[in-house]
Amino acid sequence: MQSKDTNHKLKAILVDVVTPDTTPYEAQSRMEELENLTNTFGGVVVVKTLQKRGVPDYDTYIGKGKLDEVIEIGKAKCAEVIIVNNILKPRQSYAIEERLEKTGIKVWDRIDLILKIFDKHAKTTEAKLQIELASIEHMGPRIFGMGLDLMRQEGRVGVRSGQGESNIEIMKRHLRKRKQSILEKLEDYERIRKLHREHRKRQNFKTAAIVGYTNAGKSSLLNAMTNKGAYVADQLFATLSTKVGKLYIQPKTLHEEKYTRGQEVLISDTIGFIQDLPPSLIQAFKSTLAETVESDIILHVIDLTDPDMHKKIEVVEDILSQLGVGNIPKIYVFNKIDLAIRKIPKEPSPEEYKGLIKAGKTTAKDLGWEEKERIGREKAKTLKIPKEPLREIKEKYKKLHPVFVSAAEKTNFDELTQAIAKFL
Repeated sequence: MQSKDTNHKLKAILVDVVTPDTTPYEAQSRMEELENLTNTFGGVVVVKTLQKRGVPDYDTYIGKGKLDEVIEIGKAKCAEVIIVNNILKPRQSYAIEERLEKTGIKVWDRIDLILKIFDKHAKTTEAKLQIELASIEHMGPRIFGMGLDLMRQEGRVGVRSGQGESNIEIMKRHLRKRKQSILEKLEDYERIRKLHREHRKRQNFKTAAIVGYTNAGKSSLLNAMTNKGAYVADQLFATLSTKVGKLYIQPKTLHEEKYTRGQEVLISDTIGFIQDLPPSLIQAFKSTLAETVESDIILHVIDLTDPDMHKKIEVVEDILSQLGVGNIPKIYVFNKIDLAIRKIPKEPSPEEYKGLIKAGKTTAKDLGWEEKERIGREKAKTLKIPKEPLREIKEKYKKLHPVFVSAAEKTNFDELTQAIAKFL
């Protein structure tokens, strides 16, 4: 439920259910990602609540007692939506909506939230069609707000028995037709994209696809390498449509320290990945992700400052396997090295001994002690070293040709372009 006021921020309650063996760090990390998604949509979190359960409740996912508690909190905090950090089954969604009917509070699951973010960021007709297709796959009749109303029609006064069921069937037929229409339009886009790819192959253009967990810096890397001008923001899912830029690589000759005429490489960047995406959502973006499927090499961009770096690498690799591109050559591009290891402030050079100094308020400053203390504080604040030294990360992923760069400062791009040239 969004206000017409563009400055209004949707007030949200976040709910997560974790198994008893989930560590506190994992639980916190899950909740932080959900909060980041909420902020990306334009919401503000008023309450976060976590529940440990071996198995989610069959009817309401979080249990009736917990749901009543959350509803009371929601009314007290004037919340507008409850966001559940998982995929709700239709039965669970309906049961929660029924309990919320008189409160004015809505319920979204994790995929509802992601789809709304997609819809907010979609710029092209193709991206909008893909989002609508994913919405039909995930929400069915709920995208028209008819779920509960249709189910209750049979019991209403003045409505014949069975009318609700027939209306649901009408909606199902409408959704099937709309889905087919969207698929046909997306096939047209894919045919055009395929013609472009075939043309590039005839011209002997080599292609590289940038992939990675959302907000790892993929668009920043594309911009830095090609001057493409892709939209960049410190948000999840800032990019949905495919952007393609051209990189000129001029490799050094083996026998001379001079450059020969180089090679053109087309580099594409598309939607970022995130954990717990259902296969149907990945399939909805399959035409966009075809640039990845058809590429000669994959540049897997990784946020070096992310404490969950290794887990997110696994998430991306799992999605690439679902797309059937697990065997395409890869280069692991560890980004944000400028943030991972910042320069330590230089200590002041020792000054000439001044002899005895009279004690007083300025003595510490005169001796340089205050400056040393300030530098010590700056070191503690700005020095952010990865959990593992770079050499350990390089050794761990040596088969994937790791390169450490800064897209923001264009650091170490020579090594990256030479690594790409070696493959192509």
